[in-house]
Amino acid sequence: MRTQLEPDDIQAIAQAVMEMIRPMLQDNGQHEEAEDALLTIEEAARFLNTSKGQIYQWVNNSQHGLGTFPYHKAGKLLRFSKSEILKWMRNGKRRQEGR
Repeated sequence: MRTQLEPDDIQAIAQAVMEMIRPMLQDNGQHEEAEDALLTIEEAARFLNTSKGQIYQWVNNSQHGLGTFPYHKAGKLLRFSKSEILKWMRNGKRRQEGR
């Protein structure tokens, strides 16, 4: 025998499902913020699985118009936006830097 759900039961189920997935939806927003985080040179090198020396080379090339590696400089500090690095990689700039 098949029983139909009442509208109140459906609403209760929907609310329970929303409560279960709400943390996942909130984590998604935090993940986007994490991608926009500023990285130190050590973190950028680890993120790109390369050496700090390579990062310095890409920055130096960019400073002299020979590359497009994204970086930010505040005084002597270098910082790197994770989202800008991902965009740089998607655009194939990494391959061009190696030429």
